[in-house]
Amino acid sequence: MKSFTTLTALVAPLDRANVDTDAIIPKQFLKSIKRSGFGPNAFDEWRYLDHGEPGMDNSKRPLNPDFVLNQARYQGANILLTRKNFGCGSSREHAPWALEDYGFRVILAPSFADIFFNNCFKNGLLPFVLPENTIDQLFQEVFANEGYQLSIDLAQQSVTTPDGTTYHFDITEHRKHCLLNGLDEIGLTLQHADAIKAYEVKHRQQQPWLYQS
Repeated sequence: MKSFTTLTALVAPLDRANVDTDAIIPKQFLKSIKRSGFGPNAFDEWRYLDHGEPGMDNSKRPLNPDFVLNQARYQGANILLTRKNFGCGSSREHAPWALEDYGFRVILAPSFADIFFNNCFKNGLLPFVLPENTIDQLFQEVFANEGYQLSIDLAQQSVTTPDGTTYHFDITEHRKHCLLNGLDEIGLTLQHADAIKAYEVKHRQQQPWLYQS
């Protein structure tokens, strides 16, 4: 998993509440369990004018010019600004896979669906909550200023606007440690690899009959 320390990046505004995981990555793309390759189909039904299926050449599909992520001013955005209850619906882990593969590293919202929120941290995304009035203010600033960027500092738990206004967000120490060090659940376990190996050796010596073929 990629570590996260600081990020200064372009913001894309998705001005919709209750965005569910089927909108983030539609059900027909869930056949693969690889974590990569889902970016071109993130928000597929909003992003394209035709119906998407796995294996299609997305570069030849007609784009929806009214969808925010297709607008030229938001190309290359790594921060997604959105509304309340983002990531509701089914618990599919493909949703954060698709967002991360698209290029997002940070998601700001007034609230998140709980399972989606947890899945983001396990896949190197930083989702965090800011008050609704702060989110409203950020939307206004993004719409009014092309090329609008935010600076995120995970160690300081801060987000800073171009005019120097700084907001702070909450995150548990465990999640913060994992993101700063790029540790998913497998990475955390492997930190104890020597102890695990020592236990296996001892266990084999004490109960050798369990290992006989």
